[in-house]
Amino acid sequence: MKKLRRRAAYYLFSVSILILVVSVVYDVGMKTFEPGPYPPAGVEWSLAHSMQVVVETFTATGYGSDSPWISTEMNILIVLLDLTGVALFFLALPAILVPLFQNTLSPSAPTAVDDGLSDHIVICTYTARAEVLVEELQSNEVPYVLVEPDDQRALELQEQGHTVVHAEPQSVSDLRRANIGSARALVADVSDRIDASIVLATKEAAESCTVLSVVDEPGHESYHSLAGADEVVMPRKLLGEGLAGKLTTALDTDLGDSLEIGDDFDVMEVPIHHGSPLAGTTLAESNIRERFGVSVIGAWFRGTFESPPPPSRTLDGGTVLLVSGNQTQIETLERELHAPVRSHSRSDVVVIGHGEVGKTVTNALDRTNVPYTVVDQEPGNAVDIVGDATDPDVMIEAGVPNAQSVVLTLPDDTTTEFATLVARDLNEAAEVAARSNSTEAVRKTYRAGADYVLSLSTVSGRAIASVLLEGSETLSQGQAVQILKTTAPVLSGETLATADVREQTGCTVVAVERSETVITELEPQFQFESSDTLVIAGTDEGTNVFIEQYT
Repeated sequence: MKKLRRRAAYYLFSVSILILVVSVVYDVGMKTFEPGPYPPAGVEWSLAHSMQVVVETFTATGYGSDSPWISTEMNILIVLLDLTGVALFFLALPAILVPLFQNTLSPSAPTAVDDGLSDHIVICTYTARAEVLVEELQSNEVPYVLVEPDDQRALELQEQGHTVVHAEPQSVSDLRRANIGSARALVADVSDRIDASIVLATKEAAESCTVLSVVDEPGHESYHSLAGADEVVMPRKLLGEGLAGKLTTALDTDLGDSLEIGDDFDVMEVPIHHGSPLAGTTLAESNIRERFGVSVIGAWFRGTFESPPPPSRTLDGGTVLLVSGNQTQIETLERELHAPVRSHSRSDVVVIGHGEVGKTVTNALDRTNVPYTVVDQEPGNAVDIVGDATDPDVMIEAGVPNAQSVVLTLPDDTTTEFATLVARDLNEAAEVAARSNSTEAVRKTYRAGADYVLSLSTVSGRAIASVLLEGSETLSQGQAVQILKTTAPVLSGETLATADVREQTGCTVVAVERSETVITELEPQFQFESSDTLVIAGTDEGTNVFIEQYT
């Protein structure tokens, strides 16, 4: 809008100067070239008359008040004025002023938020990561403001129901219009250089505001910290760590996704490996509760979380169980869910792609002394096989047919999908973990045969949310499952059976804290008290329903 106004102002100024200059030329031309006394006897002549003729000629609204012109020079001048008028008023004018009028009459995005808005998150700008973050904030009822420099995009976001400000995120004054002084935090997610500028602007506008900056290039992390960022999130590094945590070889258990509830009570993700004795059985047939003493809170089936999973659900290789129990019980279950252990070989793990994500994966494998083979299109010190991951011969040379795990860290989703098909064709039993750059590609990669797919935007978006939100913990960086501690006074006097929390909300009551004691053995007849603090597990939507219904 500002550009349109500035362009219109330049246009009107230029046309005014042109009319004035041409009026003088016309006046001189008439007196110099037209025969006979000019102006005619008895007529009072002025420059204003010449200006009137010029404007009439430019706009094609006059009727030739001074015509006919006798001299060749004046006729040529009039022809030039006619052509100039067509260019100025019939071609340039609509192109410049019509959009201005349209923008003036059409709705526009707000340029400031309500002065009363506070304790909100300012997000610069709306990216795929921000979309995941916004979902998290909405589920936790945390207010937010999107700062968008493009007016049309800002208007679209407003029409979608978002709180948005049309402003430049690098501008101190514009950030103040987003109430940055009373905000809980700001998230800078545009590009490395622009994000650094946003950090500086934020600290200038509100020194005490917490700033979280997203950095793509590893070497830029220190500059953002130097600029004043309180937290720096590196999406590709997070994604690599997430993929490393999904490997099913003998990795360090610290890489697993687990949360400690009590002194000896955990909630943990446990994958069912290809070749495991439980693979192919139903949840009812597995007798996990009776055999191992753990409770199955939920499970991921090809990336879809179900809580609680139905007893008739088949537990395939690649299914990830969310269980609760003590450390010994969970470790016993883990051993059962593993495939028969083979001796380590060079091809235990094949890492396809050795960019930032791939390097993070191999660093994790180095820490646990797990052998691996690296495949990349570009040669490098850590690259064992140089070639195309979609070429079966390259995959065979890398040892995919005998590998226990294949990790695809390629930057292109289409290539990842095809490489997944190749890997699955060469080795039906291997665990395949894959990177996805867009959420749209996740389901396709699962369909291609991957066991675990982590989206770059989802991982980083949830990581940002976990930093900003307090009172809940996200179990897995790639999934929307939370462990929440909360009171539930509405449940006072109810038993676990009569409350039927799972049926009502999809959440599971994992444990209850009562008088500094953590109760984990919850029988159907267990009765809640008003002073209890409940530990519940469920999706973002489920935990939100629980809070609305019981707190």
